[in-house]
Amino acid sequence: MNYRPLLAAALMLSACGTAQAERAVPIPVAAVDVPAGTGMQTAVLAGGCFWGMEAVFEHVRGVKSVTAGYAGGTRATANYTAVSSETTRHAEAVRISYDPRQVSYATLLRVYFSIAHDPTQVNRQGPDSGTSYRSAIFAQSPDQARVAAAYIHQLSNAHVFPRAIATKVERGAFFPAEAYHQNFFDRNPTHPYIVTWDRPKVAAFRAGFPKLAV
Repeated sequence: MNYRPLLAAALMLSACGTAQAERAVPIPVAAVDVPAGTGMQTAVLAGGCFWGMEAVFEHVRGVKSVTAGYAGGTRATANYTAVSSETTRHAEAVRISYDPRQVSYATLLRVYFSIAHDPTQVNRQGPDSGTSYRSAIFAQSPDQARVAAAYIHQLSNAHVFPRAIATKVERGAFFPAEAYHQNFFDRNPTHPYIVTWDRPKVAAFRAGFPKLAV
């Protein structure tokens, strides 16, 4: 059962005020980055419900496409019903195709840590709980793994967050989610979950990164 609409509606009155006040967490620029190279590059990030992750990153300048999906498990169990059972080791994630000449991998990570989700949450984000909502970076290359690990170390040493960063750098294949999950934010702007949890993130991104927003 998809419990998000029911839960979001129940939490609307108590949580909406907090959500609407969401702001970008000011964090430093990464000290190291992935070499730009040529051609399009791919990042896979997990940080709670993929609806909100997709919504934030599709508004980043230089991002050409964002696909909601599942990472960290097998193809056989890469479907919403199975993943929601919290037994497949998948995480809800997004695959980001981006132009490194316009936006770097480390810049995407800066948005990820400061806006897209709360990296101090363990196996949950907002109203959603379980390992499928964990904070994880699925590195697509050794360079990405190196940069992600270095940035986590940098932010931890800077004590940017009031709690320890829970984000892990993982490996695993990515599988696109069902069609009804794609572009969910744009297709369902009045959905209670979107209004409560995701619209404030997009607004916070635009306010915190005005030169990066489209």
